[in-house]
Amino acid sequence: MRTDLGSIDRRVLFMKQFGTMEGPRRTTKGNFLHPLSDILFLVISAVVSGADDWGTIVLFGENQLKWPKKYGGYKNGVPSCDTLKRVFWALDTKCFNTCFMDRAKDICEPGAGAVVAVDGKAIRGTKQKKLPHTVSAFAEGNRPTRGQVATDEKSDEITAIPQLLGLLDIGGTTLTIDAMGCQREITEKMIDKGADYLLAVKGNQGSLEEAISDTVRLEVPMDRDVQSDLGHGRIGTGTCWAYDDLSHIGDGEKWAGPRTLARLEAVRIDKKTGKESREQRMYISSLAADAKILNERVRKHWAVENNLHWTLDVLFGEDASRKRKGNAAENFNIVLKTALGLIVRETTLEKGKKNKRMLAAYDYRHREKLLGLS
Repeated sequence: MRTDLGSIDRRVLFMKQFGTMEGPRRTTKGNFLHPLSDILFLVISAVVSGADDWGTIVLFGENQLKWPKKYGGYKNGVPSCDTLKRVFWALDTKCFNTCFMDRAKDICEPGAGAVVAVDGKAIRGTKQKKLPHTVSAFAEGNRPTRGQVATDEKSDEITAIPQLLGLLDIGGTTLTIDAMGCQREITEKMIDKGADYLLAVKGNQGSLEEAISDTVRLEVPMDRDVQSDLGHGRIGTGTCWAYDDLSHIGDGEKWAGPRTLARLEAVRIDKKTGKESREQRMYISSLAADAKILNERVRKHWAVENNLHWTLDVLFGEDASRKRKGNAAENFNIVLKTALGLIVRETTLEKGKKNKRMLAAYDYRHREKLLGLS
């Protein structure tokens, strides 16, 4: 493959957001062989192509070296595993995350009315005493992660969510969050930024949960909706009752812009055993009391588990990873979400995520398509 100016320009365009980062290593002392741009381009390209750890990233680079050289750089070959480790240990996570969010904006900006699910996940493979958590904002549709904030513990998600919302353009969207994010300050942040909210309510907001229970027991619902689906060996039915009577919420419960209280009941039947399970959830929302819309948006929130957390664990093997030192776990989590966003954005190839990665490893033309280089 010959190197040409057009190829180099395409790499520069791809790396434009990450190009604002400063490398964590000294460039004037020591054996400085690999610029940060070479390292990041190699790592993202390798992960898109199926690599999940430092060793397989280096193996990809050594076997595909002619391909990244097409886009310039790599005068000293491929960085070693130790170099990759040291860079990702020391890379400034906040700065890397800012670049990642800029990249996510290029991949997709959710339209008005879109659902953005906010949810947390522990990076378990680190085996640290305090597992690092990331709180992510995950858009529906082509499902890119729009941004994230790292925390030391799950309990810190309450403070991380407002930080994340402050970084995002969420005007016109609907934010869905589980019970951890059901806080008055968080509803104020969302309303101030022009977003609607749909928040799960549990025992951490005891008086609000009691108010919804009283509403369900004493008032007539404004609307009702039933939705069914088949999949994963089960039959599922979700029923939503929406209430626009907020009289049972006391004066002390000063939530920002509430319009609806809702009860959802999920019934699942295992097709093999016939066993039935039921789960009930309560919600507060700034949306109108339209049970169909509420039901749909709750279901979209739970797609996070399948389309983000499950994918990171199963397809990318994140929970099996052993990146323990410094900022490595959080920084590599950003790489995985960048790769996932690139993979799901490409829709011309009607293949699953796993097959897209495999094809990218074998065929540089498909790899370039995933990376937006062609």
